[in-house]
Amino acid sequence: QVQLVESGGGSVQAGGSLRLSCVISGYAYSQFMQYCMGWFRQAPGKERELVARASALDTGYADSVKGRFTISRDTAKNTLYLQMNTLKPEDTAVYYCATESDYCTITGGTWRGARYWGQGTQVTVSS
Repeated sequence: QVQLVESGGGSVQAGGSLRLSCVISGYAYSQFMQYCMGWFRQAPGKERELVARASALDTGYADSVKGRFTISRDTAKNTLYLQMNTLKPEDTAVYYCATESDYCTITGGTWRGARYWGQGTQVTVSS
C-alpha cells in the first residue's frame, strides 16, 4: 500500500524559504524513479491547485511558482521535496503531496491522475 507523510511546513516572512518533504512508502526503487509525484495546495475558500509535478519523463510547475519553487526527489530516502524560495503571502495554504502509480496522466493541460495523498502540511507566509 502506498503511503505519504509530509513534513516541513511552518510560518515564515515574505521573501523567506521553506522546504517541504514527503516520504513515500510502498514503491519499489524503479517505481519511485519513474512514477508521477507532485505537490498541490489549498488556501481557505479556494479550490485545490497543482503546484508542481514530476516523473521520469518531465517536470511541470504552476505559472505562479515558476522560478521560485523546485520539485525534486531523493531515491535513496524515498522522499519527494518542494523547495520554496521567495515566498509570498499568497503562497499561504495547506500543501499536499500526491502520487500516481504511473507516468503523469495529463488531461486538459494539468495532472489529474493523483491517487494517493498525504495528510497535508500548513505553510503560512506573513507580509
